[in-house]
Amino acid sequence: MSLLNISGAGIGLRRGLVSPFQSYGDLSPVKIMEVAPENWMTVGGKARHDFRTFAERYPMILHGLSLSIGGPDELNIPFVKAVKKFKDEINAPIYSEHLSYCTDGGQLYDLMPIPFTEEAVNHVAERVMRVQDILGEQMALENVSYYLTQPNSEMTEIEFINAVISKADCLLHLDVNNIHVNSINHRYDPLQFLDQLPTDRIAYIHIAGHYNEAEDLIVDTHGAKVIENVWDILEYTYKNYGVFPTLLERDFNFPPVAELLSEVSRIDQLQQKYQSDSNNHAKQANI
Repeated sequence: MSLLNISGAGIGLRRGLVSPFQSYGDLSPVKIMEVAPENWMTVGGKARHDFRTFAERYPMILHGLSLSIGGPDELNIPFVKAVKKFKDEINAPIYSEHLSYCTDGGQLYDLMPIPFTEEAVNHVAERVMRVQDILGEQMALENVSYYLTQPNSEMTEIEFINAVISKADCLLHLDVNNIHVNSINHRYDPLQFLDQLPTDRIAYIHIAGHYNEAEDLIVDTHGAKVIENVWDILEYTYKNYGVFPTLLERDFNFPPVAELLSEVSRIDQLQQKYQSDSNNHAKQANI
């Protein structure tokens, strides 16, 4: 069951999709959208008007890109306060960020992996708690893709994620594509990994496509269709842990809107299937 007061399937609202969405008109079955607050907080003119029109029709999840929650630089408090103001203005249900960092004396323009150490757990958790104090509510952290295992790591990826979320008392933003990507790149069973996550803290889910660089190397790009293995992980999640708000991520190489909506429709169909199963089980339990 979702921890948010939203449900259904959705898609990220990217700048390159605004005009195609407007031209297409009927965006069924989109029920929710997601935006990077950095891209929309300060826009004016037509861009602001277009965004606010979408924000009046759809709940807008805020998924940040630049907070650098695990970085060495000072936490950007003015930015967090700006996010809170923006969040309140559009009544966004939640703010999420990547469990990574992107600054070190300046923007690195990439999401860098945090060392899996106890010191890093404490560093990230303390910063998350400061953000939550400003927001006045829990934020969510996304399990991220990474490509190199740092030699000074003291724990596994799953141990690190669980430790941060527990210590910070925050929510989990589950990315099923990142589980698949990491399972190939770092050679582990994706479903066993998922089973070890704090699924009772899932706020919402991402599903996306990626690029196969080699048999044993996948790059998380959000620029292609979702593959069957990733759909299988999403279905496994719904079947075993419940139905959560789920968004399709597509950041570039945009196909026709109808193709994007067909993937959103597939999310919706899976949600209906397992929501129906859940309701039937609940009815049987009350007999």
